[in-house]
This record gives sequence, C-alpha cells and structure tokens, in this order.
Amino acid sequence: MSDLSAFAITRRWPALHPDRLQLYSLPTPNGVKVSIMLEEIGLPYEPHAIDIGKNETWTPEFLSLNPNGKIPAIIDPDGPGGKPISLFESGAILQYLAEKTGKLLPADPARRIETIQWVHFQMAAIGPMFGQLGFFHKFAGREYEDKRPLQRYVDESKRLLRVLESRLDGRRWIMGEAYSIADVALLGWVRNLIGFYGAGELVEYDRLKAVPAWLERGLARPAVQRGLEIPKRPG
Repeated sequence: MSDLSAFAITRRWPALHPDRLQLYSLPTPNGVKVSIMLEEIGLPYEPHAIDIGKNETWTPEFLSLNPNGKIPAIIDPDGPGGKPISLFESGAILQYLAEKTGKLLPADPARRIETIQWVHFQMAAIGPMFGQLGFFHKFAGREYEDKRPLQRYVDESKRLLRVLESRLDGRRWIMGEAYSIADVALLGWVRNLIGFYGAGELVEYDRLKAVPAWLERGLARPAVQRGLEIPKRPG
C-alpha cells in the first residue's frame, strides 16, 4: 500500500484508498477538466471536495500541495519511477495524465504539440476571459457603475468563441476526428459561459453553429456527464 503521509494535505483530507490517484477539486470549469479526464481514461482515483466557499484552498494543508491556492490538484501515488508525485494547474495535470496513460493525446509529435497548444489556448485565453465576463455579468462586478470592464470581456469572449468556431468548422473535435485533452480543457468553460454565467445572449452564442454542435457532442459523452458532478459539492 502506498504511503502518502509525507503530503500534509492527507492529514486534513485522508486517503481512504492511498493506492489510487488523489483528486482535490470542485466541479468548477477548471476542476471538471481533471474529473472528466479521469473518467475518460478510466484511471482509479479518489476525489476530495475542497470547499472554496469556506476558503479551504487557503489552508496550510492545501497550500502545501498548491501554493497558488487554487483547485484542482492531485497526488499520484504511482508517479515517475513509481514514486508519488503531486501536481497543480489543470492544464499540466491533463498533459501528465495523457502522457501517463497514452490516451487523449496523439502519439505523432506534430499532432501532439498542436493538441497541447489548444490546451494552452484555453488556459491563457478562454479561462481568464470567460471568468472575468462571469464576474462582471453575474457576480459582484454587475454592481459596478462603470460598464466598460464588462464590455471589454464581452467583446474578447465573443472574439475567442469565433476563434473556436473557425477551428471547429468542418471538424468533429478540436483535433478533427480524435477527441483529445483539448476538448476536455474547453468543454467546461464554454458550458459555464452560456449556462451558469448566463452570458449566451451577450456573446451572441446563438449565431454560432460549429461550437454549439461540438458542445452538444461533448456533453453527451458519459464520461463528461459523470465528470461534471465530481466531486460532489459540500452540502
């Protein structure tokens, strides 16, 4: 049995199955990337719900795993060389799991790096811009009298959606016929933009064709449906 006692986070969130990958997360657009990935590849794991509403990511135990205080993060008891490894940043975790299992990442070097670039596109552009739009449209930012910040993020989100629309035109998935970590990275954020954030009308989502069709295909995948609910939100 694996010994994870060296990881301080396991003292607050004990591992009942220390031989399994440990996931510390919540079903947010970033969090579900990893739960969807784990469901897609079938790697045994144990989820731990981190209550961001109670600032649990800023506890010493969580910060020992991710000093940036954000979910998701993982511990893999069977890391490189068979030694435990911890990781944070959802994009890095997706790439690690894909390389570990040989799934959802093309073996061809050119296709591999092309896939990774679309993961970085999500990390660098889609996530930050959609997240800011959500803040200014749905949360505290909507109370600001100055509407210029909201309009900035609306305009940029519309532009990014059209980058996706162009990429998906004539393609089933981001990389063509092959579903990959690029799709896993993007699905939760597009879903959140038009669902939880309620910003579909703002970004003229109904004028798109390829993106909505891609999102519908993605959300129909059983692994995606399961991953979107893992871990269960704290009651």
